[in-house]
Amino acid sequence: MITKLSSAQSDFQHKLSALLAWESVSNVGVAKTVDDIIANIRSKGDKALIDYSIKLDGVSASNMSDLTIDLPALKQAFESLNDQEKSALQTAADRVWIYHNKQKQDTWTYTEDNGTLLGQKITPLDCVGLYVPGGKAAYPSSVLMNAIPAKVAGVEKLIMVVPTPNGITNQLVLAAAYIAGVDKVFTIGGAQAVAALAYGTETIPKVDKIVGPGNIYVATAKRAVFGQVGIDMIAGPSEILIICDGKTNPDWIAMDLFSQAEHDEDAQSILLCPDADFITKVEVSIAKLLPTMKRKNIIASALKNRGALILIKDMNEAVEISNKIAPEHLELSVEDPESMLDGIKHAGAIFMGRNTCEALGDYCAGPNHVLPTSGTARFSSPLGVYDFQKKSSLIMVSDQGANTLGEVAAILADGEGLQAHAQSARYRINKQ
Repeated sequence: MITKLSSAQSDFQHKLSALLAWESVSNVGVAKTVDDIIANIRSKGDKALIDYSIKLDGVSASNMSDLTIDLPALKQAFESLNDQEKSALQTAADRVWIYHNKQKQDTWTYTEDNGTLLGQKITPLDCVGLYVPGGKAAYPSSVLMNAIPAKVAGVEKLIMVVPTPNGITNQLVLAAAYIAGVDKVFTIGGAQAVAALAYGTETIPKVDKIVGPGNIYVATAKRAVFGQVGIDMIAGPSEILIICDGKTNPDWIAMDLFSQAEHDEDAQSILLCPDADFITKVEVSIAKLLPTMKRKNIIASALKNRGALILIKDMNEAVEISNKIAPEHLELSVEDPESMLDGIKHAGAIFMGRNTCEALGDYCAGPNHVLPTSGTARFSSPLGVYDFQKKSSLIMVSDQGANTLGEVAAILADGEGLQAHAQSARYRINKQ
């Protein structure tokens, strides 16, 4: 049911590459559909949004007010929760807020001996669009993870879009929006929601950046509007890589593999272990526990299509393979995880120790669960406060600095054949 590999196999690298291969947005038909939707939203605005919501989501709407949820309704959603749900949501939000508050960057300057001031000004984005999935499942945790760092950064206006198939809203999602400080919610989804956020309509404001996960239509639309607005990333399927020394309860490892496999059939769950007997025990646990899972068909499909149990030589080789995979989630289920950290170069989030299951990071540990997938951890980072701030360079040249810098700039400009640049700099030399 799940692929078994050994790093000692002569074709191991080839098989590993085939297992990891994934192109998140490659469907030409989807791209054409998304392009048509974007063009329609740009030309017809609110009317097109209403039409798509009726046609694709099965909602009843005659105007945009039917697709809008105001702040009192968000508050009411929070108040409708039971005490347990309220407490869990608030605890998670508080932890996410505390963690991200430590990521805040501040404006800084320094002054050179000649009086020239240099520095960097940090400014929050004005308006951000948050896409929240609303199809197969509802994700209040995604609301917290995307909205809170934006608010910590100082974003003034946060617009959330969430599809409500057949007009059904999820109270936990709306409650999360209330706790996280979302300013406005529109019950729209798909590529049409991304287009509305990117270009604006009569009702929906044009945003500066769009964040949040979605299906292939949403991902394709985000790629299409990038440049018009910023985006967080093009996310692929969920991934987990577990490095285990063979001393963790095999049931725990099996369930941790399930925790990503249950997202969808394309999710990837991989175990690296130097103990062949332990790998067999995990196989037994998988067979024992899978029938008890509500989403067992999805889990089984994901494990069969993209899962693997890999026998490795030792922990050094585990680190090498991990860096090749550059996983979204990396669990170090070992005795001394900190001793392995120096070797780990590429991972979205690193879960250290036997008690630290990936699920804790999804909901309430504090760090963001929006992470790079499909090997992009080689060059990108988790979503954070820094994604909602931009930087401006500060330069204020003194009289003395104009003399020295002016001469340097003029010489270099002459070398590039840019006469106006050179003369502009020379005007400031010995100007008194």
